[in-house]
Amino acid sequence: MDGLFDLSGKVAVVTGGSRGIGAMIAKGFVDSGVRTYITARREDELNATAAALNESGAGACIAVPANLATVEGVEAFAGEIQAREERLPILVNNAGASWGANLGEFPEEGWDKIMDLNVKSLFFLTQALLPQLRAAGSVEDPARVINIGSINGLSYSPMKNYSYTASKAAVHHLTRHLATDLASDHINVNAIAPGFFPSKMTAHLMEHEEELVKHIPRGRTGTPEDAAGTAIYLCSRASAFVTGNVLVLDGGQVAAA
Repeated sequence: MDGLFDLSGKVAVVTGGSRGIGAMIAKGFVDSGVRTYITARREDELNATAAALNESGAGACIAVPANLATVEGVEAFAGEIQAREERLPILVNNAGASWGANLGEFPEEGWDKIMDLNVKSLFFLTQALLPQLRAAGSVEDPARVINIGSINGLSYSPMKNYSYTASKAAVHHLTRHLATDLASDHINVNAIAPGFFPSKMTAHLMEHEEELVKHIPRGRTGTPEDAAGTAIYLCSRASAFVTGNVLVLDGGQVAAA
């Protein structure tokens, strides 16, 4: 049982790693001795996050700015990783966005932008990095892909975020599909479906946090430790036999809905 949750010496990529759940997971990795590449569009914010994580972590955080909203951007970023790493034990597909508008006015742009980033880029980045993932996996310790979904992809969302909910449901099903096809390559693919965590995307909801937590059986929103701990489990030997699952990280909200 020694080292069951040990990630030291591994390499990880976390997309959308400059803030929110991506930054929470990246910190957990760096603190666990993982060399962690983070990417996002805003270079100044990305570099600031990397600098902060490098101050106290046992691993290292490397900022690689990229725009994953296009296939060209995905290919450019994948090329950067491929040039630096022959093996990639961990890929966290976290980059995502949302769009809100009333049903009758929901624009095509709000559909295409969200689907492209939340689903299309996730698929093509995983595809591009398959050689590195395959090289890192073994029977005893497979490579890991974690896709960040959402409880909005599992149950009704009262918000007007139609393309977001559809995209996250797609992420969950794509996770199962990829997990089945990549199991023989010693790559585990799982999804995390977070509930309410403080972030820029949920800032407008956090203004009503007291009302929000009434619908969460655990009586609180998510913490950085919740996000990091779940990702560490899914990337450690403790979860070597876990693949094709959507792990709901919401304090019981979906179960109680």
